[in-house]
Amino acid sequence: MNRAVVAAICLVLPTAAQAQSDYRLVWSDEFDQPGQPDSTNWTYERGFVRNEELQWYQPENARVENGMLIIEARRESKPNPTYQPGSDDWRRSRPEIDYTSASLTTRGRHSWQYGRFEMRARIDTRPGMWPAFWTLGVSGRWPAGGEIDIMEYYRGMVLANVAWARDEPGRAFWDDLRKPIDDYPRGWEDEFHVWRMDWTPERIELYLDDELLNSTDLSETVNFDGRNPFHAPHYLIVNLAVGGTNGGDPSATEFPARYEIDYIRVYQRD
Repeated sequence: MNRAVVAAICLVLPTAAQAQSDYRLVWSDEFDQPGQPDSTNWTYERGFVRNEELQWYQPENARVENGMLIIEARRESKPNPTYQPGSDDWRRSRPEIDYTSASLTTRGRHSWQYGRFEMRARIDTRPGMWPAFWTLGVSGRWPAGGEIDIMEYYRGMVLANVAWARDEPGRAFWDDLRKPIDDYPRGWEDEFHVWRMDWTPERIELYLDDELLNSTDLSETVNFDGRNPFHAPHYLIVNLAVGGTNGGDPSATEFPARYEIDYIRVYQRD
């Protein structure tokens, strides 16, 4: 290797190491044990949950293999056990389940206030796919508890968002970023990438492969009731949704679809 290149690398490494040394690892899942995800870390959402999405969430669609968490969306037909003829509720008005997937959360297991949150993963970017790595506040109904979308993808866009409550029930203020996937090199979707949040009492910064996508000043994220949901603990969610209000049309997409996660780590400063 060229000596100038080696020297340049040596100059860069201490800076990166110093940045990481500011934090200590407080929790992680490296997905090293094959089988079902670690039940001391994860719980599951079940059924039709949000956003009029097409998938029925069930634990069977999540597994650990080859050192990765695999969340698999499948096209399969089965009766909707919550079906009620004539219901106005989208969850109960569908007689059939057409897709299944999984949504894992640390709710009731682990939550954190501030820190560095990091995931290395490969996402499925085909039509209808809606993978996400995000947080919700432990207390308060949405959006009063706050939402942080460290990674969200749909309809050709990478998103990095922060949301909190307006003075209208169920309405949120959004500090959002949408970046077209076409801005990245050809084959980007075939590679693993690192999504990261650095969350301090002052700011939330959301990164993709060390590129800062969005930075939110927490002095501005105050709910209508005066509470700031980002000065309180949040739990993690990792899921693969299909269709719904934002996911797009999956009808021409070949299934199964896979969301592959190498690790998820949480660091905090002493």
